[in-house]
Amino acid sequence: MLAARLYGPRDIRIDEVPEPPSPGPGEVLLEVAAVGVCGSDLHTYEDGRIGATTVESPLVLGHEFAGRVLAVGPDASDGLDQPLLPGQRVAVDPATPCWRCEMCEAGHPNLCRRLHFCGLWPDDGALQQRMIVSARSCFPLPDALSDVEGALLEPLGIGIHAVDLAKLKIARSVGVLGCGPIGLMIIKLARLAGADPIYAFDLLPWRVEKAKAWGASDAFLVEESDPGVAVAELTAGRGVDVAFEAAWADQSVQQAADMARLGGRVVLVGIPGDDRLEMRHSVARRKGLTIMMSRRMKHTYPRAIHMAASPRCALDLEDMVSHRLPLRETGRAFAMNADYEAGVHKIVIDVQAS
Repeated sequence: MLAARLYGPRDIRIDEVPEPPSPGPGEVLLEVAAVGVCGSDLHTYEDGRIGATTVESPLVLGHEFAGRVLAVGPDASDGLDQPLLPGQRVAVDPATPCWRCEMCEAGHPNLCRRLHFCGLWPDDGALQQRMIVSARSCFPLPDALSDVEGALLEPLGIGIHAVDLAKLKIARSVGVLGCGPIGLMIIKLARLAGADPIYAFDLLPWRVEKAKAWGASDAFLVEESDPGVAVAELTAGRGVDVAFEAAWADQSVQQAADMARLGGRVVLVGIPGDDRLEMRHSVARRKGLTIMMSRRMKHTYPRAIHMAASPRCALDLEDMVSHRLPLRETGRAFAMNADYEAGVHKIVIDVQAS
C-alpha cells in the first residue's frame, strides 16, 4: 500500500509500505478516506520537529482523519462504548491516552503522560491507505456528514476545547488572532455561544474575509491595524473579555495580552516555531490576566458530531476546504500550505483517490 512519509524538512516521499497487521484486542483496521493538513503538521514538515519532538526516522504525518472500518479485533468498542462493525464510517481522535495514569483518571486524558499521537514521532499518522487505530478513538459518522467533514471534526474539537477554557458568557466580547482553520472554528463557536462583538485579525487578506463570513463582527489585516490599538479604539479603551491566540504564537501572544481587558482571559492555542513563549510581564501582571494554555481537547467528538450534523448550528465544515488533492500529491499540498499560497484555507488529502 502507499503512504506519504516525511524524511526531513520539506522532504515528503510517496512510499510502498507493508500492509498493517490484523487488529488486536481493542483495535480496528481502518481504510483511511480523508486527511486534513494541520498547522501543527506544518511545524514538523518545515523543521523536522515540533517543540522538543524530533523526527528521527521516516514518519507518516496526518492526524485529522476519517475512514471506513475494514476489520475489528476482539472487544473493539468505540468512544461511546458501542461495538464497532466492519463497514462503519468513523472519525478518529488521533490521541490514544493510557486511561490509567493520574491525569487520565482525573478526567484529563489530553494531559496523559503516556499519550500516543498519530503523526507525532515515533507514531505514524493517517497519510497512508490503511492503518490500525484504537477502537476507543473511533466515533461513527452519521450519513449527514461526509468523510471530509469527519476529518474536520478534529480541528472543531480543538476549537470546542479552547472555547471551554475561555468560559464564555452571553454578550462577552472576543478577540481572535489568527484566522486559519482553528481561528475560524473559534470564531464560529464563540458566535454560537453568544459572544458579541467578535474581532478577528490575520496576516492574509483572504483569511480576513473568511473570518467575517464565519461570524466575526469585523476582521482586520494585522499589517494595517495593530490588534491592541484597534481593539482599544473599538472598545473605548476597555479591551475584550477574552482574547484567543490561534496564530503563530510569536508577537501574537503579546498582541493577545494587549487586547484583553483588565481581569480578562487569554487562551493560547497556537504553537510557536521556536518553542518559546514571550510577553511583557507588566502587561499581564497589571491587568491581572488569566492565561490558559490549550492542550488539544478532551472528549469533544460527540459534541462536534452533533454540532456539525445539526442544521440549527449552521456549521458548514466543507466551506472551510479550499483544496482537495490525492495522496500522491501530499508533498505539493504541504508546500502550498507552508508557503501560504493565495486562497489556501484548509487542504484535504483524498487518500483513496487515484
